[in-house]
Amino acid sequence: MARQKEKVKIKKFKGYMQAKLLFVFFVILCAMIAIITRLVYLNNQDRERYEKRVLSQQTFLSSTIPYKRGSILDRNGVVLASSDKVYNVIIEPKVILTDEEYLEPTVEALSSVFGIDTAEVTSLIHEKSTSSYQRLLKQVTIDVVDQFENLQKENKKIKGVWFEEEYKRNYPYGNLASHVIGYTSAGDVGTWGIEEYYNSNLNGTNGRVYGFYDPELNLIRTRKEAINGHTVVSTIDINIQRIVEEHIAKFQDEIGANNVGVIVSNPNNGEIYAMANNKGFDLNNPYDLSAYYDEVEIASMDEKDKEKALNTMWRNFSISDTYEPGSTFKPFTVASALEEHLVTPETTFQCDGVKRVGGWNIKCNARHGKVTLAQSLMKSCNPSMMAIGEAEGAAMFRTYQDHFFFGKKTGIDLPGEAEGILLPADKLHASELATSSFGQTFNVTMIQMVGAFSSVVNGGQYYQPHVVKEIVTDQGATVEEKEPYPINETVSADTSEFLREALYLTVQEGTAKPAQVEGYLVGGKTGTAQKFPRSAKKYVVSFIGCVPTDDPQVVIYVVIDEVHDETKKASSTVATTLTSQILKDILPFLEVYPEGEIDYKVELPMVDESKENQNGEGQTGEGQTGEGQQGNQENNYVGFDDTQADAIPDTMTDEFQETQEGN
Repeated sequence: MARQKEKVKIKKFKGYMQAKLLFVFFVILCAMIAIITRLVYLNNQDRERYEKRVLSQQTFLSSTIPYKRGSILDRNGVVLASSDKVYNVIIEPKVILTDEEYLEPTVEALSSVFGIDTAEVTSLIHEKSTSSYQRLLKQVTIDVVDQFENLQKENKKIKGVWFEEEYKRNYPYGNLASHVIGYTSAGDVGTWGIEEYYNSNLNGTNGRVYGFYDPELNLIRTRKEAINGHTVVSTIDINIQRIVEEHIAKFQDEIGANNVGVIVSNPNNGEIYAMANNKGFDLNNPYDLSAYYDEVEIASMDEKDKEKALNTMWRNFSISDTYEPGSTFKPFTVASALEEHLVTPETTFQCDGVKRVGGWNIKCNARHGKVTLAQSLMKSCNPSMMAIGEAEGAAMFRTYQDHFFFGKKTGIDLPGEAEGILLPADKLHASELATSSFGQTFNVTMIQMVGAFSSVVNGGQYYQPHVVKEIVTDQGATVEEKEPYPINETVSADTSEFLREALYLTVQEGTAKPAQVEGYLVGGKTGTAQKFPRSAKKYVVSFIGCVPTDDPQVVIYVVIDEVHDETKKASSTVATTLTSQILKDILPFLEVYPEGEIDYKVELPMVDESKENQNGEGQTGEGQTGEGQQGNQENNYVGFDDTQADAIPDTMTDEFQETQEGN
């Protein structure tokens, strides 16, 4: 067995093998020393050249190229809102620090042009030494940018500074037409007005810029241009808007009210020439409350109070607030009765100064005696309207409210439109139907009244109210034209003609005389409505009219909510007077010129003035009970008038009040 065992040979590590291994190690060591020596040499001698070469091979993506938001123009091309190009100053510390010769001239140039402290800039560059993007300043103008770029051309050692494009929204007229135009918040988000409603049209698509540095560290860019937003041409006439707002401001200074709203429109196509109220705001600084509150009041507001104050200031009274229209609704009551042949222009009514309906004595502003249909509007006779409402019945009356687009949005191209509040037919009991016939016990918006009134004076065609005329590209090509077309026929041509004549006589001889404008054919209807709670005796007074009445080209609606002057708070005279002042100034701008008198066909019966006065004409007064008119009547009168009005007891319309409070 031992002899069968294999002998294991062990080779010895001989001397010549050790010598070979030592030689290989020595060669490798020398090679490593040579490489390290070369790297140190290159780093000391050619570092700048190699860093530039590395930087030149590094591509980068800059900030996006922002699109230009489209402008908003008035109907004549006047700019109401625009986006002006500004620039953000961008520095690249990594580039500036590639050579110590770049730092000082670059910092000095930034300091001299932009007024930045050199120590601050230097500190920032060193702190962000590895950064390729630091925004130093925002929204500088092109003239300053040009000044800096000229320095760059003169001094090639100014490195690592470039300019990022941006746009700043600008409103040249400040607070003019603020509720119609609206404003933009961060990110080109439209808020209120045309800015919000047409946000997608006004916005465009961002572009991109790609770039790299050449061996001399010059920035080479490749741009994919942005697509700009469309321009929106509004129906607003800036001259008309300015005049309206000036008259509102004057009214607030002299008399004052909680809210004043005015709409001027074209009845033949639904275009709005002006829409204004007394709570405008600065579009360039929409969060500024200083026009309505002093510094102490603003400082004392918490976030909730401030938000409420801002929303009140931004809210468009003309489309977002609802109220009872009062006697300005009477033309619609008459129109529906004419359409249903329940009355004719020859129909007469008996006004004894009061009418008992549903257990309530509802009174008029006077005892008018016998009146024609036209006189029922001229004298604003409540018993006449109540008789018409009774003849129509609740179902028909409610159908015509829908027919005139009350209780629903008109679809005007502005955000925040309210629907109004109507009682359903089964809730229109005798007393509710009676008061509804002359514009109480339901709520409307100003724009609903303008749309409906325009239809009854233009021949019967209902045009959707709108504030935008067309949309065009930034090159002027038409994208969309707002072609006006009638969406409903509300009344016949005969009914429209009768109403125009009656409304003309209302201004010439009736309750709306202060609305007259010398040389013009003005027609319209006044309104005085008592607000809830009735016992507070607060009123909304108004006037709605058209010019000229033989061929209406302009509709104007003035609503004044809670006049501050106690002696005038229930008088529609403040509304008619304001209307006259506005019309006198705006009609020439609208190319509506004086024409003289017109011979209308409406015939008025002869009235014994002395007898009418004995019956109580003109004897209205605040709190009048009517006992002097009919001494045996109970003292529970409901009264309305276009000059003064008595209160409706709150208990009469509890259901409607609950509906109002719920909304």
